[in-house]
Amino acid sequence: MTSSEKVQGPASYFPSIEKTYGKPVTHWLKLLDTVKDKKHMEQVAFLKDQHKLGHGHANALVAHHRAQNGT
Repeated sequence: MTSSEKVQGPASYFPSIEKTYGKPVTHWLKLLDTVKDKKHMEQVAFLKDQHKLGHGHANALVAHHRAQNGT
């Protein structure tokens, strides 16, 4: 990808997630590994309830994680 190409999809949220919560995206993806057996919205609720992420950020992380793992 060149610097002129804009990141799209869930990954477009990653800079904001890292800035807002002070943790790298890999931290959140590892947490999602611990609940990978849950449904999409259960994973979103986990991030929101247990780790205080906003809905959009949690949803983007879950969507990316599930896409990477083929679920």
